[in-house]
Amino acid sequence: MNDDLTLARLQPADRAAWGVLAEAYKRFYETELPASHYDATWARLVAGQGVFAWGAHRRGRLVGIVHYLFHANPWMADACYLQDLYVDEATRGLGVAAALIERVAASAREHGAARLHWLTHESNARARALYDRVAQHRGFIRYDFPLG
Repeated sequence: MNDDLTLARLQPADRAAWGVLAEAYKRFYETELPASHYDATWARLVAGQGVFAWGAHRRGRLVGIVHYLFHANPWMADACYLQDLYVDEATRGLGVAAALIERVAASAREHGAARLHWLTHESNARARALYDRVAQHRGFIRYDFPLG
């Protein structure tokens, strides 16, 4: 991690910058949400109510975000799911995403989680190049069943 990058839990002062990054993340995945969803998500993130977040600041500006949660499954008591990771386009390639993944990994270890895992779209080549360096792709394919 370079010297001008700091990682910290998101603070109330980060709300506006977080919103810009969160909306860009959702736009990347072609998802539209009403403002109320961003407000509710922000409230849960800063309260640490089941979901958690870190921000990456470069020269005092929020340039990256990561959201994650812990969950049980039938085979282990605790796993960590990295839900969202987004870095401002102008800051990509400077190690921000890798630093945020490492920070979540540290949180997972501190929590006693047995696994850290995440998903990305197959077309997200730039992110996948990083993920292939820092993690193992085990070939799973995701399906979404419509519930509503």
